[in-house]
Amino acid sequence: MDFIAELQARGLVQDIMPGTQEQLNKEMTSAYIGFDPTADSLHVGNLVPITLLMRLQKAGHKPYALLGGATGMIGDPSGKSQERNLLDMDTILHNCQAQKKQMEKFLDFNASSPNAAVMVNNYDWFKNFSFLQFIRDVGKHISVSYMMAKDSVQKRLETGLSFTEFTYQLIQGYDFYYLYTNNNIKLQMGGADQWGNIVTGTELIRRKGGGEAFAFTSPLITKADGSKFGKSESGNVWLDPERTSPYQFYQFWLKLPDVEAEKLSLIFSFRTVEEISTMIAEHQAAPHLRKLQKALAEELTIMVHSAGDLSFAQKASDILFGQSSIETLRTLNEKQLLEVMDGVPQVNAPATALNDGADIISFLAEQGVFASKGEAKKMIQNGGVSINKEKVTAIDFLLKKEHLLNNRYMLIQKGKSNYTLAIFN
Repeated sequence: MDFIAELQARGLVQDIMPGTQEQLNKEMTSAYIGFDPTADSLHVGNLVPITLLMRLQKAGHKPYALLGGATGMIGDPSGKSQERNLLDMDTILHNCQAQKKQMEKFLDFNASSPNAAVMVNNYDWFKNFSFLQFIRDVGKHISVSYMMAKDSVQKRLETGLSFTEFTYQLIQGYDFYYLYTNNNIKLQMGGADQWGNIVTGTELIRRKGGGEAFAFTSPLITKADGSKFGKSESGNVWLDPERTSPYQFYQFWLKLPDVEAEKLSLIFSFRTVEEISTMIAEHQAAPHLRKLQKALAEELTIMVHSAGDLSFAQKASDILFGQSSIETLRTLNEKQLLEVMDGVPQVNAPATALNDGADIISFLAEQGVFASKGEAKKMIQNGGVSINKEKVTAIDFLLKKEHLLNNRYMLIQKGKSNYTLAIFN
């Protein structure tokens, strides 16, 4: 496979160093991408570099994932308007361990394979590297004017750039030099905002080692409105199921606007470009079916979580947006139920209210589900109220303990998709 040609067809190449494509077509090449350990989970924004490494390995090359145990102590100024808060060593090491565990899900680390993935941490070669040794052995090869010309520096000169951040490109550049020298890594990949840091590495390899290295970057992924990709209304969409449930993850992709779904299918899906082009054409002919969003949501939920998690996410989606029954609702345990109901308005009531049965009209009005008893009565008479997915037709209906889900919850539906979760304590 012509790796670069494949990426270009998917819109995944922005800047590329001359000779990169030829190097990859010539022989199995070792390449790396760095990951910033600012959190103990990766998020969907990290899926671009993760899938780049996956594609690289599938193309027969050897991927390296570099965890920034050292660079994470400084903070990359690229794309940042101000200096980030510095993390302590224990936090960084914890984050590296958590990210390492996640990465093992996506890449083949089987040592028996000639292109087995490898994980490295730059703290391992920086921890005993003294400051004086670094500025003698590394700093003398890169001029201040060369460093000052970088966009990541220029954009911060007015608002302020600390010496700590200014040195970041030298440290990242040394990573490339070290990996080139010790692991025969000839290629670094990254996001477009990393180009300046990456070419500092190729320059160091040339000046200090007399070698030749290669690089390319991918465009930064943004939403149609220009805002940062990878965030939902509640914040980052994480790969850790404890931070973002598989259901929420599935819903994130399912809700993509059409124009984003087309672009992101090429970026993230492992279907061929031809298959995706056919799917895009089918989607454009019947966008209301959202086939493109569903296909991408299914593929990525399985890749990041599991087929079982996808099955649950689809079941959960059908509860709120489809024709599922009370039987489906009752199969959910408390944790799953609350995942599905994340974002659904909640009301609280005492469990004793159900001892003798609660008049549904009074309950709905008193809890604010309806503005008045009259409105609640009218909606019930018109068949517009359901309890736990079962339609209520009688205005004298009583809510009882037998209606509770997991002994505490009751799902109230008003109209087609207006839900309230009643919690009885």
